[in-house]
Amino acid sequence: MANSAKRLLVIGPSWVGDMVMAQSLFMTLKARYPGSTLGVVAPAWSQPIIERMPEVDEVLPLAVGHGEFGLGNRRELAARLRGRFDRAIVLPRSWKAALVPFMARIPERVGFLGEHRYGLLKERRKLDKQVLDQTVKRFVSLGLPLEETLHGDFTIPTPRLSIDRDNLVNLRLTHALSSRPAIGMMPGAEYGPAKQWPLEYFHALAARLIADGFEVRVLGGAKDHEAGEAIIKGLSHAHNLCGKTQLADAVDLLADCRQVVTNDSGLMHVAAAVGVRIHALYGSSSPAYTPPLTDNATIHYLGLSCSPCFKRTCPLGHTNCLNDLSVEQVHQAVKRCV
Repeated sequence: MANSAKRLLVIGPSWVGDMVMAQSLFMTLKARYPGSTLGVVAPAWSQPIIERMPEVDEVLPLAVGHGEFGLGNRRELAARLRGRFDRAIVLPRSWKAALVPFMARIPERVGFLGEHRYGLLKERRKLDKQVLDQTVKRFVSLGLPLEETLHGDFTIPTPRLSIDRDNLVNLRLTHALSSRPAIGMMPGAEYGPAKQWPLEYFHALAARLIADGFEVRVLGGAKDHEAGEAIIKGLSHAHNLCGKTQLADAVDLLADCRQVVTNDSGLMHVAAAVGVRIHALYGSSSPAYTPPLTDNATIHYLGLSCSPCFKRTCPLGHTNCLNDLSVEQVHQAVKRCV
């Protein structure tokens, strides 16, 4: 396939962190095919994040929820895309994810084998999990010729989200944020409690950091609001912004922090993509598989004999992979990076 301009379509993933990592693919495509246009089919919630990626020319929201088939919506979108794209890259491995480019009759359709997609994809690649041992590698590999990916030694561009400085000024005013240097905290993890550092640890760390002269900003969605309240309880210079900001706002607020302390979550990847110093807390998941894509990170991972289990809740009932990760350890690491 010649490296000439193409009309490219990517069927994007359904999680915040995965969508940020997909920017590495978008960057790869724009570098490999100069002058190409790039459209991304993605859940509507992800549009504010994708709009912070200069590589993407068009966002095509798909109004289908997690686990929902939504054939009518897929068919309608496919009809609108017909004749507009030369090549489609399907990142999710589900059968339904490959439907839109098939129904849109896009001539070149590439993705990994999965869920009986034989008729839906023109180029079906076998996923070698030993070679493509990270999510971001799997994404980027689909933008490269197969022969360049066989040994897993190709370049992975680092995601970089654009910052809206005017929006940041408005956010600081709206939420009465102080002039103290800020530390962000992200206590959420959509996957489950086996990826969540205890809230009382976050609270104790926040108290120490405020005593050190910092402001603490807790960031997350509406479902994290209660967790945020537990973290800031009784503390001055602490703000629970969970559920009070939009996803694009989190991009700007994180870029304004000196450092962040975060579970392995979507917002961890957002933080990595704005360049802030990260302290990433890993429990049931693995920093080898989904690391923050930045050189500016400290990984806190105990590597117990039972880790990583990749379970939503601890199968042994103790969650020692996180409970034994001390406040003192994290606090000292933050202080070393001041």
